[in-house]
Amino acid sequence: QCYSSESMPRRFLKRFTPSRDAIHASRWLRPFKHLLTDPRLWSPQRRTVAPAFGAGLAISFIPLPVHLLLAALVAAVARINVPTIVATVFFSNPVTIVPIFYFAYRVGTLVTGFRPQPFEFSLSWDWLQHGLGPLWQPFLVGCLVCAVVFGLVGWFAVDQAWRTTVRRRLERRRARSAAQVAALRVTETDESPLG
Repeated sequence: QCYSSESMPRRFLKRFTPSRDAIHASRWLRPFKHLLTDPRLWSPQRRTVAPAFGAGLAISFIPLPVHLLLAALVAAVARINVPTIVATVFFSNPVTIVPIFYFAYRVGTLVTGFRPQPFEFSLSWDWLQHGLGPLWQPFLVGCLVCAVVFGLVGWFAVDQAWRTTVRRRLERRRARSAAQVAALRVTETDESPLG
């Protein structure tokens, strides 16, 4: 079943996603501006917003400072909503980055069976080269697992929320129409000469 872009609250998307001008003005994304000209990349539709949200969450777990560049490339190649994926990669930001990557590390220790050790994170090449040490395997495995799980769950959650919103709006619209038809019939009956 196809749902139109009018079905999802546009005000919500506009409030939490950057504008086309803001994205084009970004110095990190300016080189990819020519890849982001397809109007479908900017249209808020379920089939482009839901996967963009999931992809943005997945990219957030990459422990390299390439989130915006990768988001632009993924959006261009996969034809998904650019504002959504760009906004979602900021799930990983200076405030949340340490808890996110510590969580990924702990998930990695559970998956690999490594014993947890003290964990300090710094978003830099130096940390990746020298700071990981014996933590690299559980950390990277945890990042991969979290990227896949959060990406799929985010995609599914937005898709289902969108469908539920559409369904409820349609039900309300049908209920209003039925009430108006019933009221019209009552009015016509009251005004009938035989009534």
